[in-house]
Amino acid sequence: MRVLILGCGYVGTEAGRQLVAAGHSVVGVCRSAERFEELKSMGLQPEVGDLTRREDLERLPGPFEGVINTVSSSKGGAAEYRSVYLEGTRTVLDWLRSQPLKRYAYTSSTSVYAQTDGSWVDESSPATPAGETGSLLRDTEDLLLDANRERSVPAVILRVAGIYGPGRGFLFQKFLAGEATISGDGSRFINMVHRDDVASALVRLMDPTLAAGIYNCVDDEPLPQGEFLRWAAQSLDRPVPPSAPEPAPGTRKRGVSHKRVSNARLRATGWAPAYPSWRDGYRAWVEAIRAGQPIPAAQLGATEA
Repeated sequence: MRVLILGCGYVGTEAGRQLVAAGHSVVGVCRSAERFEELKSMGLQPEVGDLTRREDLERLPGPFEGVINTVSSSKGGAAEYRSVYLEGTRTVLDWLRSQPLKRYAYTSSTSVYAQTDGSWVDESSPATPAGETGSLLRDTEDLLLDANRERSVPAVILRVAGIYGPGRGFLFQKFLAGEATISGDGSRFINMVHRDDVASALVRLMDPTLAAGIYNCVDDEPLPQGEFLRWAAQSLDRPVPPSAPEPAPGTRKRGVSHKRVSNARLRATGWAPAYPSWRDGYRAWVEAIRAGQPIPAAQLGATEA
């Protein structure tokens, strides 16, 4: 399959590497040429472009049977979310009419689940985020679902939990910087997934025989926020972070939730995480710190989901 990746950042680049390793031809789009050599070294054909600009899409060396959209808002607010996610997706969907498309994959977020009772949620659970940015993510999802129903666009939506991996891990980096706090009694559940497992899920969902629609991408082990910080403290022989009141509603861009997200539907496709637990994923990072190796620099910071 000839695959286009829109947004070759932290996740998109790894997805491209895995697709090339599986024998696919991959074109990777960045907003600048700074990372061209890195992408070429992985076997991708790099291109500069902006998915919000139809003329940039028209210049890409198609045709494409598969398209993956992993574009990031670069920590922007509601205006950038609307431009990059909602209007950008609208532009891409219009352009896709000219492509022999077999699969379109879009990365959303499990933050669209606003449950606050610690319950398990799956793809059939209500997804009604309270904040404006979360609502824009849902609007973008609805745009794709409508395109699937009305135009048979083979779209899959991957709702991704809090991403961590080499050089990235929101809560862990706050802990290392001495800025983390245990929220309330620490019992609020958070959900994580390793970057490599997000990429492998995207690769798996490029199979056009799989059902379109929504899939949750999380590891197998939701955990209380306090448990993670106490584990980090014990693993690195550092003080346990202090407790602080739970964040007030509206103080975080995507809101504050308390839920456990199921990955059963994604697993049913044959996908399995290489890092089924956050313990598996963070082990190498902890061992590197213990050995006195340099701490990886932060990359494309994320929030909890």
